[in-house]
Amino acid sequence: MKKIVAVASGKGGVGKSTLAVNLACAMERIISSELSRPAKIGLMDCDVYGPSVPLLIGASGQPEALGDDRIAPIESYGVKVMSMALLVDEDAPVVWRGPMVMKTIQQFAANVEWGELDLLLIDLPPGTGDAQLSIAQTMPLDGVVVVTTPQKAAVDVARRGARMFEKVNVPILGVVENMSFLLNEETGEKNHLFGKGGGPVTAHALTTSFLGEIPIHEEIRMGGDHGLPIVVSNPEHFASQAIIAVAQEVYSILD
Repeated sequence: MKKIVAVASGKGGVGKSTLAVNLACAMERIISSELSRPAKIGLMDCDVYGPSVPLLIGASGQPEALGDDRIAPIESYGVKVMSMALLVDEDAPVVWRGPMVMKTIQQFAANVEWGELDLLLIDLPPGTGDAQLSIAQTMPLDGVVVVTTPQKAAVDVARRGARMFEKVNVPILGVVENMSFLLNEETGEKNHLFGKGGGPVTAHALTTSFLGEIPIHEEIRMGGDHGLPIVVSNPEHFASQAIIAVAQEVYSILD
């Protein structure tokens, strides 16, 4: 794996998994263009209790067992995906204590046949618990992208959560502000439903880059519900362009 990047947030509900899926698809497009060959992208869903990546990216089916305790990821839109949602029944809750979560994440890293990858993106659960520590201890992360929404409650928690990565010597690549505004497409007016400026404030507090702002739009939600990320279904949409710009920023920092 040439590069490994985690996508993290302090609190839930900020659209981190939706952003991670769209970033993976955008990165596939950007890296393919840069290398003049199909990019090799992986997406590891480490939210063991509430996995949503397969739904958002349209990945389904049972991973194939390859022998020697290894399994093959499911591929969707050129992205190799592994998630607890692919391994348990849809309605089955995962009722585990921390050590089981840590063991599962270690197995996702060591026992999944990822092959050679240009980039592995890791969708972390919210918070600063077992999953985050396991990843930081198990894999050589090149950095983390922190996702927040504009309002103060999200900003405060995002800032505290990001400090954990500083303590384990993982670089913070930058901050993305999701659900930044609702655009009136007729007038061009931006309606800041959740406040304004939370992303830049968080980036300034963490002494890192502000990577960009992603608008609220129904098409992003519909893409997630139908397993068709907006950067794939409608790459020219202004929301897609915002996500692709963030992906380009991340790629530039990593390059």
